[in-house]
Amino acid sequence: MQTAAPERLTGDRAADLPRAAPATPRGPMSWFIDFIELVAATFVGLVAADIFISVMLRYFFRVQIPDAYDFGRLLLGILIFWGIAATSYRGTHITVDLLYANAGPRLQRCIDVFATLVLLFVVTVHTYTLYDKVSSTRAAHVLTFDLRLPTWPFFLVAWIGDVSAVVLIAIRTYRLIFQPDEFGARYQIKPVE
Repeated sequence: MQTAAPERLTGDRAADLPRAAPATPRGPMSWFIDFIELVAATFVGLVAADIFISVMLRYFFRVQIPDAYDFGRLLLGILIFWGIAATSYRGTHITVDLLYANAGPRLQRCIDVFATLVLLFVVTVHTYTLYDKVSSTRAAHVLTFDLRLPTWPFFLVAWIGDVSAVVLIAIRTYRLIFQPDEFGARYQIKPVE
């Protein structure tokens, strides 16, 4: 069976087609953010797989994965901290913007900078306390119940996610103050119909 060659568009028909925007070069920051989002997505998959497989094995075969509860709990903690890192830089977390939506651009920028500085402070303090938790868990030799695996590596991976959140929030703060055009127009208010 022969297929026809694709028709070439010329003249007015070619001008009507939308043109692709020129590709912007991706810097190391974009790759770093993409890596953090990939790690967060991987842990979402691991937590979902752990829960699904545990439920299926328990329901159909009356078998339990050793330490399934501990793994689920520890992986969920890791997921939360890497998720904070993934959402903090892009500002894609849930926000309440009643005041923000009604403010002018200058006040919106001030609110953005203030909110990001508060977030940076809170996450930095949390990162410090989580490091203390990692070191105390390692020193106490806390183990999982069934397999007797050390739990401190899970806390360490969560702490690394928290550290990456601090780094990204610091970069976001710097860019909000010194390169405000980097983020463009943040919100487009759409009326509810």
